Amino acid sequence: QVQLVESGGGLVQAGGSLRLSCAASGRTISSYAMGWFRQAPGKEREFVAFISWNGGRTYYADSVKGRFTISRDNAKNTVYLQMNSLKSEDTAVYYCAASRISGTITLRVSSYDYWGQGTQVTVSS
Repeated sequence: QVQLVESGGGLVQAGGSLRLSCAASGRTISSYAMGWFRQAPGKEREFVAFISWNGGRTYYADSVKGRFTISRDNAKNTVYLQMNSLKSEDTAVYYCAASRISGTITLRVSSYDYWGQGTQVTVSS
């Protein structure tokens, strides 16, 4: 079992930055692909960013491309999401997730095996 705990969310003004962290415990995530998703009130959970097990591949939703950066430190069993130039439409609960699927970029919620509890990001305009 993998337990994931997100942190770093909060309230920020439009144009500001936040860095989310996702700390894993229970077992190492070094062999897992990792993703960040978000869910706004009344909307479905949506893909934000993906990183392969070794960090060699990343992929982003068009809505965040050029503003968000996903990274990982397998030695610390932690994944990060650096969010810059935040917009009001980025307001959501952000979740990190781990997937055992390897060799492909994984975008679907159903492809992830473990989820954190989420951290709220609120961007004021």
